[in-house]
Amino acid sequence: MSITLNESEVEIVAIRAQGAGGQNVNKVSNAVHLRFDVGASSLPEEIKARLLARRDQRLSSDGVIVIKAQKHRSLERNREDALVRLREMIAAAAFVPAQRRPTKPSRSSQRKRVDSKVKRGLVKLQRGRVSE
Repeated sequence: MSITLNESEVEIVAIRAQGAGGQNVNKVSNAVHLRFDVGASSLPEEIKARLLARRDQRLSSDGVIVIKAQKHRSLERNREDALVRLREMIAAAAFVPAQRRPTKPSRSSQRKRVDSKVKRGLVKLQRGRVSE
């Protein structure tokens, strides 16, 4: 299933990055806060439900995904990083694992198992005391 992310539904705000970096960190806003409202988005309903059911710290209680990107020095690269992380999160919610069907062991495998157990038991039985 191909899911397209509508860029108009994503709100991106430039903020100042935290941490080391000297004077550049104090004067340049090159980190990014990305906000994505899951409930108001144009995603299919089942993906919305799976996204909201996830236990993720980036998901607020009112259904808004907040991603902070400050890995790179450039605003554009941080913006792209945040969008990539949002797409990965949506893709993870879109993936549905295949349903597992329980199977029975075949009759021959059951027979082999019992035969090997009997054979092993006979080997152990012969380790006992020798009677005269």
